[in-house]
Amino acid sequence: MDILPEWQVPGRPTRDRSVVIVEEGVQLTQPVTFTGALEGAWYVDLVTVVDRGAECEIHDCFVDLLVFPDERRYEVLDLDELGDALASGSIDGASAVSVLRNAQRFVERRLGGTRSDSPAVWPPFPPASAVPLLELPDPLRPRHRGPDRGSR
Repeated sequence: MDILPEWQVPGRPTRDRSVVIVEEGVQLTQPVTFTGALEGAWYVDLVTVVDRGAECEIHDCFVDLLVFPDERRYEVLDLDELGDALASGSIDGASAVSVLRNAQRFVERRLGGTRSDSPAVWPPFPPASAVPLLELPDPLRPRHRGPDRGSR
C-alpha cells in the first residue's frame, strides 16, 4: 500500500508491506511511518479474505491490534468502530462474533494471551511463518539492473 505524501517519512520507503495469515484472519504490517517509541511496532488488522480464484479480496473487520516493538505489550484498537458497524448494520452479529473470536485467538496464540509471564516466555513476533514472506523482494519496486556483460 502506497503511503500518502503527508504521512511519508523522509528517507524511508513509501510503501508498507503486509502479510495476510488467512487461517487466522489477520493482516500484519510493520508501518514505515512509525517513528520514535512506535518504530518497529506491528499493526495487526483483523480481516476476512474472499477467494475469487486468481484474486482475493481482503476486508477490514474494524478491530486492530498494535504490537509494541520491545515492551512485549499490545493494545486492542477500534472496538468502537466494530460497535458502530454493528449498530449501523454494516456488519451482522454473526460476523462481529467471528471477529471478536479471531481477535481473542490471535492474542492467545501469538501474543501470549493475558498472562503476566516474563517477556522470555512470550511467543516470537511476527510469527515465524510470516518472516520469509516479509523478506521477499518488493514485487512493485523496480530492480536495478547492472550493465549487460553478455554482449560486447
